[in-house]
Amino acid sequence: MTDPPRSITVFTHTRPADTEGALRRVAELAGEAGAQVRLPQVEVEKFGLITGAEEAADPVAGTDLALVLGGDGTILTALREFAGTGVPVFAINYGAIGFLATVEPWELEEGFRRALRGEFDVMELPGLLAATAAGDRLAVNDVSLQRRQNGRVAELAYSVEGEQLGEVRCDGLVAATPAGSTGYNLANGGPVLAWGVEGYVVSFIAPHTLTARALVVAPGDTLEVTNRSRIEEVDVSTDARQVCALAPEATMKIQFKQRQSLLAQAPGASFYHRLRDKFGRLSY
Repeated sequence: MTDPPRSITVFTHTRPADTEGALRRVAELAGEAGAQVRLPQVEVEKFGLITGAEEAADPVAGTDLALVLGGDGTILTALREFAGTGVPVFAINYGAIGFLATVEPWELEEGFRRALRGEFDVMELPGLLAATAAGDRLAVNDVSLQRRQNGRVAELAYSVEGEQLGEVRCDGLVAATPAGSTGYNLANGGPVLAWGVEGYVVSFIAPHTLTARALVVAPGDTLEVTNRSRIEEVDVSTDARQVCALAPEATMKIQFKQRQSLLAQAPGASFYHRLRDKFGRLSY
């Protein structure tokens, strides 16, 4: 449980028609509770000035709670935005899966009232830092290196703590946190890491070999990925957003960092319950 928030910054996904009614109700409920609703400029551009809400020039400063009306992409954006601030992200799922969401849309009234009372648990999520020429880039879910569209197959060498483990011709490589292990990594056939596991997983996208296997890396160990191609760059993305390209014969370091973001959860919620509900029961 946390202190009731006095200032709430709201983020929504790219389809405002899906969330306008919910946003207006959020502003009403917050006003009844004496809380302030703040909208970043991009949200004001979508909805105009909602009654009971005000524009926030700086969406982070002075915020007690980040509220997301959207899916996992929007939730990840908020988690990165508030990383290191101590501000939790409370998410109402208006996306396809919403694995990171706190409550579902039909629970908006009850769920947001609980949020206004501070009746939620907070989970600390780790992240991955990808070292780029422009500085470290944080990923809450995953860092992926992928061959260019219409380009040749990637040739990626990877090492952990200076020990080269292999060189793989593939479409790409994904390093995923436990929170991100149910995303791109899972699609690659990599293992699901329960929330709370200390470490991260490395898996390959369409490897052109029978010997490339996913690897779970210890939290203090640094992963290095080298682009072995002499002519082809590979694209680098964090949480599915491209951040840079890795030049031919260049190397990128990726490190695991604890306690980067805070995710709100319904009291008593568990990772395994969430896994079952979002991906279905295992069948035998």
